[in-house]
Amino acid sequence: MPALPFIFLLALISGCSNFTTKNQTTDFSEPSVRAQPIAVAESEPLAETGPNGNDSGQNGLNSGGSQATSPIDKAPADVWERIRDGFKLSHEVDRKRVLSEMKWFVNHPEYVERVARRAEPHLHYIVEQIEKRGLPMELALLPIVESAYDSFAYSHGRASGLWQFIPPTARVYGLRIDWWYDGRRDVRASTNAALDYLTHLHGLFDDDWLLALAAYNAGQGNVRSFIRASKIPRDEVDFWSLTVLKETAAYVPRLLAISEVIANSDHYHIDLPATENTPHWEVVELGSQLDLHKAATLAGLTANELYNLNAGFNQWATHPDGPHELLIPVEKANAFRTAIGALTPEERLSWERHQVASGETLGSIAQKYKTSINTIQSVNEIKGNLIIAGDHLMIPTPNALVSYEMTERDRLDQKQAGYSKKYQSKVNYTVQPGDSFWEIARSHKVGMRELAKWNGMGTTTTLRPGQQLVIYKNGQSGVIQPVALYAKPDKIRKLNYRVRQGESLALIASKFNVSIKKIKSWNRALASNKYIHPGDRLTLYVDVTRLIN
Repeated sequence: MPALPFIFLLALISGCSNFTTKNQTTDFSEPSVRAQPIAVAESEPLAETGPNGNDSGQNGLNSGGSQATSPIDKAPADVWERIRDGFKLSHEVDRKRVLSEMKWFVNHPEYVERVARRAEPHLHYIVEQIEKRGLPMELALLPIVESAYDSFAYSHGRASGLWQFIPPTARVYGLRIDWWYDGRRDVRASTNAALDYLTHLHGLFDDDWLLALAAYNAGQGNVRSFIRASKIPRDEVDFWSLTVLKETAAYVPRLLAISEVIANSDHYHIDLPATENTPHWEVVELGSQLDLHKAATLAGLTANELYNLNAGFNQWATHPDGPHELLIPVEKANAFRTAIGALTPEERLSWERHQVASGETLGSIAQKYKTSINTIQSVNEIKGNLIIAGDHLMIPTPNALVSYEMTERDRLDQKQAGYSKKYQSKVNYTVQPGDSFWEIARSHKVGMRELAKWNGMGTTTTLRPGQQLVIYKNGQSGVIQPVALYAKPDKIRKLNYRVRQGESLALIASKFNVSIKKIKSWNRALASNKYIHPGDRLTLYVDVTRLIN
């Protein structure tokens, strides 16, 4: 139906603000996004949810909201207009859950405008891919909900990139993740993986887009469980009739709400930046590995500008094995191609000739030169890990005279420098065998998610013995004030766990965020048994609020 007049709508959504559902609070700070398996970026802090009320109006997908406009002969000049033309979903504006999310966006126009500006470089590409597939253009706004359109967004649940993939789902959909490169942050690779995933979910849930979106947030297994628990006939089920996770209950309405606000931005006094409906960048083929600082110089860009367009690269150079290409602003692409073509192989990278010292390993040499073991092996045609003292290795290295501010390591260094100013002291901690984030956080009386964030990790990241972590502290006692993430005693529960096929103590410890040492202390029979077997029973004491596997 046509959009409601602005003043009338504000009055209507204001009337909804007193409604709350069980376990939710009235909070209109920036809304948060994610349930597992795909989580919200911590770089754009958002509140847990807006208040949800009991739904009004009919259940189903045809009750109110904006509809797609009629096709037009001439392509719109502004990409936001193109997005509006492609809207296909009902935005359900007569539902309190949608209205409460709309209220937040309407009351925070600066947030919408800031995220819209951040989306500019990649919006045209994403719109093109959605249009080619004939999908609802509301999906172009999903990265607003997911990551606030931040390519470097990363969550405590290890979700990364615009579309917030966690590693297992990313790999299922063909996204490569290694030391050099993370496809979850590559706008082209991640967008196509996300649209593949959403298309799969759409078919899986009988072409119901709202159920597909709920599954993208909560996981398809969870949504199937919600449907079974509802006991509603399958052909009568829709999103609004299900009891879902708290995050998911807000997630789908939030996408509908931002879609409605974008559809009628003038009514809601949202000043979207004029964004031409033309490509922002071109793909330039490189042919082989290239130092990214040299690439930025040749393209007439700052290192930050280059990395922001090519966020998939973790290190100081492109991947040795490809992709051998970069995204370059359209107006600079031809000159960059010419400059790249004039480079000799020796000019593409800086090289070091390293003489192997006694006791050195490929790992220690790779760490010293900020490269990978695989790269050293490949360049020097080494099979296996054996190197001999006195031998010489050729190693591609970052330029010693250049600051690579946007590499994964340097981004973390910058963040940690900021934390050092915020907190009174810093502790350097060496990971011990059997350690987990949960155990380290408890022993230092800090939040587990804080600990992971300080070290650029997710709480489910596997820790390695010998790994260095930093822990920040405040106050005379050196203890940060307790936060909601700290494991409270009344949340510890005894669990009788049956060992499953293929499980080890290390796997179980990681699964429940406890240490191997603790498991052994709770199960004295393990002292005399070297191995565990399927069917064995273990006693575990776990923090039930921290189980995210």
